[in-house]
Parts: sequence; structure tokens; C-alpha cells
Amino acid sequence: MNVLEVVNLRKFFPIRKGLMRRIAGQVRAVDGVSFHIRQGETLALVGESGCGKTTVSRCILRALTPSSGEIRFAVEGRTVDIAPLSKRGLKPFRRHMQMVFQDPFSSLNPRMVIADIIGEPLLINGMRDGEARRRRVRELLDMVHLPAAYMNRFPHAFSGGQRQRVGIARALALHPSLIVADEPVSALDVSVQAQILNLLLDLQDRLGLTYLFVAHDLSVVKHVSDRVAVMYVGKIVEVAGTEALYAAPRHPYTEALLSAVPKPDPRSRADRIILERDVADPAHPPPGCHFHPRCRYAEARCKVDEPTLEEVGPTHWVSCHRARELGLRGAR
Repeated sequence: MNVLEVVNLRKFFPIRKGLMRRIAGQVRAVDGVSFHIRQGETLALVGESGCGKTTVSRCILRALTPSSGEIRFAVEGRTVDIAPLSKRGLKPFRRHMQMVFQDPFSSLNPRMVIADIIGEPLLINGMRDGEARRRRVRELLDMVHLPAAYMNRFPHAFSGGQRQRVGIARALALHPSLIVADEPVSALDVSVQAQILNLLLDLQDRLGLTYLFVAHDLSVVKHVSDRVAVMYVGKIVEVAGTEALYAAPRHPYTEALLSAVPKPDPRSRADRIILERDVADPAHPPPGCHFHPRCRYAEARCKVDEPTLEEVGPTHWVSCHRARELGLRGAR
């Protein structure tokens, strides 16, 4: 069963110029993205900064209104396209989709104690009994391995990892069907990253959670995801199971990303693929394949014809004209 199905999602931001602020163009931040997430699965959405992955996640949560496309969300035995819904129409679905933010400090209200931060979603959704809320907060703190004695402390009294645990507890408060984790460990120390990732995996096993894990660090993604979707300039260029993608990528951009994954052996020499030129401008993307100006395998047709996602193997989809003939190297 698919908890989430995104179909041809687009989000364009207008470019305004002049005294009258007339629209002179559009930034195509997300341009025709499609994917699905099954119940209990983790799908990682990866790519360079500015590729549109955070915009996708915010459209899914309807923090941003999509320009077009469908966001089919399965909840309580029915599937609803939440893309066109109004704020009032979205209200019944808000509790079923939650977010873990990148910055564990700025995402917590510094004027509220932890009990109120975690209990606020419960209060908003009708739990008026203060003692019942505190019992639920204690349960949530126990889930994320924080003592109940911390309930009356303010966020500034915690470390970065502890704050992120509070953010995870808040996200779990309403028993969500989907959790969007937007680079949840990128602001933490490496040792703390491992603890938070292990916590997320443990909670997924215990509660049957479904994750959309947004990240740019492929070494992190490898340990938490079931499938990986790679984005470049607003489009998905490859989707595959984690093991298949890391062992044998089929898109040149994925190959370049994997070459940048650090090796645990200090004696191994880095053999990175250095991409020339800058990332394409999403306001003025190049014709044909958006990646062709940086691709060392590009042919004449790549500069003219835009590739579409095609299945080149079992559940392995790639948007590249040469995907079937190239022998690309994976992460070693």
C-alpha cells in the first residue's frame, strides 16, 4: 500500500521586475516530479543544494501550494489528493503528516518548556486534559530516550542532539502516517548523527513509520533508506533500491555524487569525479537533458531531446538517453 503518491508535481516561483513588479519569468524549482512511498518504507530524496528537494517536501506537507500536479495521501482507508485543498480542507490531514526540521534549535520555541512544545499539537487537536497531555509527553520522551525530568526545561538547556530528539517526539505526538525528515542530522556532530539515525530506525520498526528522508549526504542515506530518488534542477533523474543504486548507478549525475562519498579506509585514495561548470539555472534550464553541460558522456541528442524516466531494471528508473549502454561505477 502506498502512503504517498506524487504525480507530476510542479512548483514555480515568479520572477518580478520593474516598478510595477510584473512577472518576467519563473524559477522552475520543481518540474514534473513523480514518486511513491509504501507503508513502512523510507524513501531518500537526495541532490545538491538548490535542486528542489526541500521544495518538494514542503509541497507534500502543503507548507507551499503546488503550481500543478497531484499529491495523493492515503489515510484512514481512503486516498485523497491534497494538492488542491484549501486550508480548511487540509485541517483533518495535518495530524497525519509531520516534519522533523533541519535545525533543532530554531525549530523549537525558546520561550516554551519541553512539556508545552511536545504537548502543543495534542492541545490543538483537542486534548484539553492537562494531566492526559503530560502523560502522553512522558511517553514520547521515553520513546526518544529522554528523562521525564526534562519536561520543565527550556530548549537552551539541551544539546543539539537532545533538541532533535525533542523535535522527533513532537512529530510523533499525533501518531502520523508520514514523517518528512528534512536533513535531520546535517546540523549535528558525526557521533550524534549516528545516535539520531539509529533512533529513527528503531522508531520505524516499533511504530511502523513511513519516512521521506531529505538529504545531501549519501553516506547517511545508505544506512537509513530502502529506496533513493536523485534530483537535479527540479527533476528526478534516477530512482532505485538503495543497494542497487550504490552498487551500479545508471545516471552520470548519480555516479558523480557517489564518487564524493568518503571512504572509511584512510589508505584509499579519493577518485572523485569533478563536475565542470555550474549547476544549471532553474529559471533558464538548458534545452534537452538539464545535466548535459556538465556530463562527460553527453552526445548530440542530449543537447536537444529531453529524456524521460524509463525502467532499465527491476524498480530501477533512470532519465538518461545512454542509461542502457553506460557502465558507471558505484560506491566502493
